[in-house]
Amino acid sequence: MSSRDAQPVSPDATERATGSTHVQSVERAAALLRAVAAATGPDATAAALAGVVGLNRTTTWRILGTLERERLVSLDRETGWYSLGLGLIDLAGQAGGALARSARGVLHRLAVRTGETAALALLRDGVLTYVAQATAGAVVSAGLQDLKVSMHATSTGKALLAFSDPAELRSLLGLPRGGRLPRHTATTITSLVDLVEELAATRARGYAECRGEFETTAWGVSAPVLDASRRPMAIVSIWGPGDRITEDRFAELGAVTMASAAEIAAS
Repeated sequence: MSSRDAQPVSPDATERATGSTHVQSVERAAALLRAVAAATGPDATAAALAGVVGLNRTTTWRILGTLERERLVSLDRETGWYSLGLGLIDLAGQAGGALARSARGVLHRLAVRTGETAALALLRDGVLTYVAQATAGAVVSAGLQDLKVSMHATSTGKALLAFSDPAELRSLLGLPRGGRLPRHTATTITSLVDLVEELAATRARGYAECRGEFETTAWGVSAPVLDASRRPMAIVSIWGPGDRITEDRFAELGAVTMASAAEIAAS
């Protein structure tokens, strides 16, 4: 048979013929994602990451650029440091059924202990959504499951914002340059400067607070379920009316909510 008669062999066919089940570029991307997850500060530059995974810098930059376009990593252009991107949280949210199921027992115990509604929220396609809830026997509450969450006007949203990459803040808020945060009640934070200060306080204490900022009748506290890289996989919240969840209960409720979030993360 002449070379003109020879048919090209596809990469897939070659892999089937040789029994190969791996794709080198995917392996390299996975290795870089793991390296980004483990790195902090100067160790998270492209040059440093290239050394960790054993790739040349050009290949590393190309792969990181692709991962950034897919929102799987995030680049701080001032420092040149990479971190995991919101796209990974979205993927976790899409596969969050198992997380929601494993969290139900924790949410039930939290609801019984506090006498309020406990809920779990996940980020899906850029939208924070409640996926599970539990109530104490005598508590009557509106259903939260499948409800979309306001990012800036709920403790759930503020917990996610506070523990996410600051470079992703505007993206998570869906806020254009010069845009103002919408007001829902008299206590809603509408200034981005004020919100950033609130998020800093949230990170310092480990949980977020809400004082009827989306609905006047809904007060609450929320804590993030963090992965090994300290990124939020989900948010645990306690909700109730302002005459029961008062400011003097925030510290107590915040502590038990953080404990429940840690229990879900460990499971």
